Amino acid sequence: MTAILKLLPGKDKTIKARHPWIFAGAVGELIGRAKPGDTVDVVAANGRPLARAAFSPESQIRARVWTFDVNETIDHAFFKRRIGAAIARREALPELRGQQGLRLIHAESDGLPGITADRYGDTVVVALTSAGAEKWRDAIVDTIYKTTSCARIYERSDASARSREGLAPVVGWRVGEASTDDLVITENGVKMSVDIIAGHKTGFYLDQRDNRRRVGELSANKRVLNCFCYTGGFSLQALEGGASEVISVDSSGPALATAQRNLALNPQLDATCAIWHEADVFADLRARHSANEKFDLIVLDPPKFAPSAAHADRAARAYKDINLQAMKCLNPGGMLMTYSCSGGITVAHFQQIITDAATDAARTVRILHRVQGAADHPVDVAFPEGEYLKGLLLQVD
Repeated sequence: MTAILKLLPGKDKTIKARHPWIFAGAVGELIGRAKPGDTVDVVAANGRPLARAAFSPESQIRARVWTFDVNETIDHAFFKRRIGAAIARREALPELRGQQGLRLIHAESDGLPGITADRYGDTVVVALTSAGAEKWRDAIVDTIYKTTSCARIYERSDASARSREGLAPVVGWRVGEASTDDLVITENGVKMSVDIIAGHKTGFYLDQRDNRRRVGELSANKRVLNCFCYTGGFSLQALEGGASEVISVDSSGPALATAQRNLALNPQLDATCAIWHEADVFADLRARHSANEKFDLIVLDPPKFAPSAAHADRAARAYKDINLQAMKCLNPGGMLMTYSCSGGITVAHFQQIITDAATDAARTVRILHRVQGAADHPVDVAFPEGEYLKGLLLQVD
């Protein structure tokens, strides 16, 4: 018999609005028994059925909704339908057709909490971060394999979010085995290697695909500074766009080495225009300002400073600092492409941080475009937490 998760009085508003998370503080009682990942029936305090969800006793997010149809069965066929629908939505978008690197499943925003799947050529990388996803691993992997006809599937379930679910890291090949050839994709005319085993996330930041192209379009005859460059995605697009010089800064020597190998994959790019610098970005920006060094375009794509709202104040100081220093290093009329991937920083908060940085820099700053993740990273309007990547293209006078 399916266990029932009964909510406290007045705690059903968000789920009625189709938000997929049920926090521990909203739960009145669990009627029956449920193990981690088991499906439970969620009901209001008056017993009214609301949803069916995956139970997670170790997490502050006590349950994640699979479906708001209280009569829908959660079984292998459910995942076949949901995964098939997610892939079909992407196939329907012209800008995503033919992409060698593509997000196939974007967790809650595709109605599949805790499940992420990225495709790189004939390889799919799956990340499972919730108790419910863990329970249905075999069904998820089997469906992805049959739906995509991929050659191999690698699991990268090693994100810190798993520990909050009481889950240990899990990595390894689920279908097939590693190819003898390096995994390389072509994005916006540029070849990039993807390290699915040791790289960040699933090996590459696919959400920035469109924004990397935009940087390339803006780079002709420009002196470009790419901060937190990782494996050089923005840098190579800037070179492809005709930048006169691209200086790329990162604190990771191995990431910079990969970036230089990526450059070598692209003989059409002028390697003499590329400079790679291993340094702390905060200190590096200050040093460049002190030396009165100027750029025409600066990209700031830092790591996650605020994983949750509890870290927002400290993160805001870090975001303000790097944006302030970057503004000081721009020529009049120069452009700043700046991002936050922190879920704990809202779009409005990020813009206020930029405003404060502009005030302290004594620069006039205009927003030219608001930017976000690519179309294969949709955001469910009922789940604003899914809009983790937010950015601004600014002109700085």
